[in-house]
Amino acid sequence: MSRNTESYGIMSRLLHWSMAIAVVAMFALGLWMRSLDYYSPYYKTAPDIHKSIGLILLAFLVFRAIWNALSPKPTHDSLTPFERRASKAVHFVLYAALFVLMIAGYFISTADGRPISIFGLVDVPSILTRKGMESLAGSVHYYVAFFIIAVASVHALAALYHHFIKRDGVLLGMLRRTTRNS
Repeated sequence: MSRNTESYGIMSRLLHWSMAIAVVAMFALGLWMRSLDYYSPYYKTAPDIHKSIGLILLAFLVFRAIWNALSPKPTHDSLTPFERRASKAVHFVLYAALFVLMIAGYFISTADGRPISIFGLVDVPSILTRKGMESLAGSVHYYVAFFIIAVASVHALAALYHHFIKRDGVLLGMLRRTTRNS
């Protein structure tokens, strides 16, 4: 379940890849939702799905941050000091931006005081009601979403660089349990 000094554990890999796929899917869903008009059969259901998944992802993000804080991190001796700092910075920025994105999404939906229903199973109440807040939160949500996709793309390109150019096993540590010699 946990990491070792050479690779990430199954829990870390599951959290990483499931959240990565979900964030990209949510970005695509969000873009598609902006094209819907009032008469679209998905005008109401698509945002409900987006909100529900967004709140679930927020819970996963909090769990993942705690998990990462408590789990040992793989050591990659092949990383230069710059790469180590860049890696930490990119991960911090991604976590912070995801948190801002999800909180902004929450404020878009709850600015009028209504709760968000998570797939009709549980309601998350509004904690702050302020007229006009949804507009500012909407702008933050929109621009931070594009920022996350840009930073995640750089992150993915860096992983591919390590795999195909440096051939140092950094990517393999997030793909499967590995040893340095495999």
